[in-house]
Amino acid sequence: MSHQIQSESKIELKNSSLKMLSRGKKQEEKDWFQILAIFLACISSFTDGMIFSWPSPAIPKIVADKTNYDISLDEASFFTVLPPIGAILSSFLFAKLNDTIGRKYTLLLITIPQIIALSLIATAKSIYVFYLARFIGGLGDACLFGCLPVYVGEISTPRVRGSWGNFMTFLMYVGQLSINIIGSYSSIAMTAYICLIFPVFFFCTFIFMPETPYFYLMKGRVEDARVSLQRLRRVENVEEELTKLKTDIERQMSESGSWRDVFAIRSNRRALFAGIFLRASQQLGGISSFTVYTQYIFLKSGGDVSASTSAIIFMGLCAILNMFAAFTLDKIGRRKSYFLSLLLCGLVLLCESVYFLLEQFYSDLFDVKIFNWIPLVGMILYVVFYSFGLGIVPTLMLGELFSASIKGKGLFLMNIVLGLFVSVATKLFHLLDTSFGLFSPFLFFAVSCFVSTILSVRFVPETKGKTLGEIQQLLKGTKEDEQQC
Repeated sequence: MSHQIQSESKIELKNSSLKMLSRGKKQEEKDWFQILAIFLACISSFTDGMIFSWPSPAIPKIVADKTNYDISLDEASFFTVLPPIGAILSSFLFAKLNDTIGRKYTLLLITIPQIIALSLIATAKSIYVFYLARFIGGLGDACLFGCLPVYVGEISTPRVRGSWGNFMTFLMYVGQLSINIIGSYSSIAMTAYICLIFPVFFFCTFIFMPETPYFYLMKGRVEDARVSLQRLRRVENVEEELTKLKTDIERQMSESGSWRDVFAIRSNRRALFAGIFLRASQQLGGISSFTVYTQYIFLKSGGDVSASTSAIIFMGLCAILNMFAAFTLDKIGRRKSYFLSLLLCGLVLLCESVYFLLEQFYSDLFDVKIFNWIPLVGMILYVVFYSFGLGIVPTLMLGELFSASIKGKGLFLMNIVLGLFVSVATKLFHLLDTSFGLFSPFLFFAVSCFVSTILSVRFVPETKGKTLGEIQQLLKGTKEDEQQC
């Protein structure tokens, strides 16, 4: 009898150990499909990064080539303004489609404007064809920023979202790096033909990825949501998460979700103010201007390293550092990262502004040539500090902030804000540079960073480690939550 009890105990212990090992194995396998889905979805941002930063290598070539393109620098400066206008005008369409046909199929539509824009660039000779291509490229921006953060936020667990949720920004910088490399050593047409490979690849691979369980639950398709969760989590039993998601979405969807509610409901209003501040402070920190005028800045600063090489170093660091920053964000926290990033970027930009001021007005008093390494080193430091806050927090948090009932409207407004500030910042760079000198846009962006540093304490909530439902409860604002927020 005793021997039988011992045998049964051993069997139970063995079964228990096997269950624990099995559970551990499932936990180990749990994340890889989410990461794959995020990676394939973010190939769209890689292409978008190439199209957005196309002016960096293209403007110097087009302006210099009077045989094929009789285009002035003033005319070419509008290459940077037209994409945001296209994004603003098409934002409502993609926001509507996001909630109508789903996040996945809306994101697949990005291939249409991307392919058309690149095809026009490949064949363009007239300034107006280039303008049309840039405008259509902006439609892709509206689709990307209105849909991809939502898709990534809704398919991933808080742990995966914290580490991989910024892959969109990482691949966008890789795209910007790639266009500076390809565009520096290829013709305008050949560069466009090479870039056409990527939207086609994105469509052919991402079409096999699942729709988000959030979208299915918003439409009352519970079984589809269950299958989506099973594919994403790589486990059969998802009932606990499905029930929690269903409860969260039913609570959020119970709100009417009208345009009035976007502004009248406190949690929605706080999400909106946070989103506007994040996008405005990011763009007024200068990144879009530096991205599209990278080679122009280094060409004009006249350092020992060539403009194309400096641009490649700059964009390469943007990509590498942004990837590393994604894995440290959950340790530091969103708000603290953003505060420090703004402060340090402002200090670097102020130093750059002083250098360009001395070079322009006091070169007869100071031999500034011995300091001609400052523009490149300064921009490298800017990228370092930008990467762990300004470069990562806004895009990641836009997928977290808005309630399911107003997510489409919230991201529509965020697209307009992004388009406006990208357009203003890039054109302002050109106007300040041509009117006062290269020091002036750097000074403007530095002051903007310092002001935003102070405001970040008020407007940026802390969402580290929270589910989307918990973030909504945080934004509703109990006294305890407000201290965390």
